[in-house]
Amino acid sequence: MTGTERISRWTPGDHILWRYRGHAPDLSGGTVHICRPVTVVQDTEELLAAWMAPGTECVKPVLADGTPVHQEPLATRYTAPRTTARAHWFGTGVLKLARPGDAWSVWLFWERGWRFKNWYVNLEEPRTRWAGGIDSEDHFLDIAVHPDRSWHWLDEDEFDQAQRVGLMDAGKARRVREAGRAAVEEIRAWAAPFSAGWEHWRPDPAWQVPQLPADWGHTPAQQLTS
Repeated sequence: MTGTERISRWTPGDHILWRYRGHAPDLSGGTVHICRPVTVVQDTEELLAAWMAPGTECVKPVLADGTPVHQEPLATRYTAPRTTARAHWFGTGVLKLARPGDAWSVWLFWERGWRFKNWYVNLEEPRTRWAGGIDSEDHFLDIAVHPDRSWHWLDEDEFDQAQRVGLMDAGKARRVREAGRAAVEEIRAWAAPFSAGWEHWRPDPAWQVPQLPADWGHTPAQQLTS
């Protein structure tokens, strides 16, 4: 895209969609299988920050009979037929932070009463940006980061299983591991966003919970890597 075609920056309080494309054969080809309406906190050349409020109606993947995906045994979790379902976010809100070009985003979780719980590094495809939000693809592997700065890998079994069933080839798996190690180096150095004080941030009480639009899964005509 040329400079004149670039998608405009969002302003704090704007509602956008934070989406992920599916991996399973029946959710491939760029089909969205996770969609979360969020409120923009900050959108600059350095960082996109967005808030997912408690009770937000989202779209999530489920098995074809409606069973939650995590209840399926790991051996068939990524080969069993899937569909999508609407559901409300059941926990406290989540603050999502993403820097342009990073193959991960960082999420902040709190307990009730705003007691900070942890950061969560979600390894994912660098996000593409469109007029109504951002799209990515989850890479299965994650990292938990605690207030005492300790950290550990998450979902390594799912990451390995995704490779076994052909959802990720060896080259892509290697790039995901490299991205994870790069994220770990930033954790060890206690670089931003971990050092930026986002755990003390609070949403504007005047913000309304964004609505899930009827066309939540449409494919944008134009996208821009963000």
